[in-house]
Amino acid sequence: MIALRFHDTMAREKRLFAPADPTRVTMYVCGPTVYNRAHIGNARPAVVFDVLARLLRHVYGEDALVYARNVTDIEDKIIEAARLEGVAPAVITDRFERHYLDDMGALGVSPPTIAPHATDHIAEMIAMIERLIAQGFAYEADGHVLFHVPADPDYGALGRRDRDAMIAGARVEVASYKRDPADFVLWKPSEAEVIGWESPWGRGRPGWHIECSAMIERHLGETIDIHGGGLDLIFPHHENEIAQSRCAHGGAALARTWLHNGFLSMAGGEKMSKSLGNVVLVGDLLEEGHRGEAVRFALLSAHYRQPLDWSAQLAAQAKATLDRLYRSAGDAQPGAIDPAVVEALADDLNTPLALSRLSAIDDPAVLKASANLLGLLGDTAAAWFQGAGDDRIDALVAARTEAKKARNFAEADRIRAALADEGIVLEDGAGGTTWRRV
Repeated sequence: MIALRFHDTMAREKRLFAPADPTRVTMYVCGPTVYNRAHIGNARPAVVFDVLARLLRHVYGEDALVYARNVTDIEDKIIEAARLEGVAPAVITDRFERHYLDDMGALGVSPPTIAPHATDHIAEMIAMIERLIAQGFAYEADGHVLFHVPADPDYGALGRRDRDAMIAGARVEVASYKRDPADFVLWKPSEAEVIGWESPWGRGRPGWHIECSAMIERHLGETIDIHGGGLDLIFPHHENEIAQSRCAHGGAALARTWLHNGFLSMAGGEKMSKSLGNVVLVGDLLEEGHRGEAVRFALLSAHYRQPLDWSAQLAAQAKATLDRLYRSAGDAQPGAIDPAVVEALADDLNTPLALSRLSAIDDPAVLKASANLLGLLGDTAAAWFQGAGDDRIDALVAARTEAKKARNFAEADRIRAALADEGIVLEDGAGGTTWRRV
């Protein structure tokens, strides 16, 4: 079997990956909070872990991976968005979950095995909170239930921050009902006009962190093989997940391997933020005419653990490279996967190396299969260059061919120039003239 090595955030080193059960490899990745459209920073983990899922299925078998990516559909930002529109929170979450799935689908991201929703797992969250209270790791105060951080001596192992840095980084509310400033909310009360559920502590709703612990336990088990997400989630979200799950499960580790993708910034290192007005939405890129596969290629062009600077030039380079690869692959059916591509991905998901190795493959069938492992070259060359086709353009190409036969070169040149103005490139060959969109 192919040896996989990944950089484990908890261990701070690259380690040999060994699932507890090779016939049931479990992976959980933190998914979207559905109150807004996804930007390309949100798309990066979706694409990265989609490649990892493809690799794991290739190594262990198509049915061996159980991949869960949650949907956070109860959160204060969702409640506020619903209030501003005067609608139920479900109206907001249903809308933006559809947008998210459409956008990620356009980037070639396959659906996970399971997509658990927080609002479908309130009972599991309440049950876990009750266990944490009974075991002395959590307490009720002023209608809230809080996890007591000092009760867990191993808290902070993932991020390895000192206590003051953790409190500052968490931006936690300093509230009178807290026994310790670092304590975080497991359950909080809901006002009459706000969505809520009945619980032993009154009507309320869960804190953000508890949903992942409860859903992992429900669908994957106490200890999973891989937990993934962005670097921004290490603290406080993943740190809090670890504490809740470990304390609820008698000290059992939440995950054997922790993987985190790096940040995405705008070209020049400028942070992407709403306040700066430079947020790039996936949907906007697609509406502007960028191909989803080119956006995917661009997101894979840097190693997943490294920062990635987004720019129009990066997107253009990705499109140009894909044009070349599609011309090389043609309409070949997938064959065997190049071992060099698998080797690159097996070494901590080195997508830049894997992409570079695609260019060295001469056999179109091998190129197609190897690119498919990365979620690329999923179309035929004709579909990539011409889309669904265009009868009008086909007619103009035919008219140009007839003009050339009649030696009316001025008309042939006029048609070529007119199509070029539309972004259509004509290529004359022994088999006739073909066209493609640039």
